[in-house]
Amino acid sequence: MENPAVNTTEKSHKPKKVFMEGPISPAFIADSIAKHSSKTGIGGHSIFLGQVRKDVIGEQTVAAIEYTAYTEMAEEKLHEIREDIFAKYPLTCMHIYHSLGTVPAGEICLFVFTSAAHRKEAIDACTEMVERIKKEAPIWGKEILGDETYVWKKTVDGV
Repeated sequence: MENPAVNTTEKSHKPKKVFMEGPISPAFIADSIAKHSSKTGIGGHSIFLGQVRKDVIGEQTVAAIEYTAYTEMAEEKLHEIREDIFAKYPLTCMHIYHSLGTVPAGEICLFVFTSAAHRKEAIDACTEMVERIKKEAPIWGKEILGDETYVWKKTVDGV
């Protein structure tokens, strides 16, 4: 018997631009969420907001992260991941936005928003999307320290 939790229909979604210059504003996030109130078939949303931490490295603190990417390659990879997740979960919609350029500590650099008829699918899809972005997308972060020196992020874990 076919698993009803898996979206087996072959759908192809239009590739979307995911990169934004600088931090992702709270107003942009709120507006994105507000646009879904008219979609009454949605029963659950899951939202991940990645925020730049003011970590301590040696004796310096992280003042910002400067994000770079092979934009075309990254957008292609993110579209591939997005299609995989749409095929796996019965989602109504999914939005992904990632910062490029400098994002100060405390600001948002990653916004993933999934919606489905039921919360579990939205939550599971959002979690998988974030994990795959961190592992697979060619996006790099240079941590700018308080003394204006920098270090490249060494891991793909945690924004």
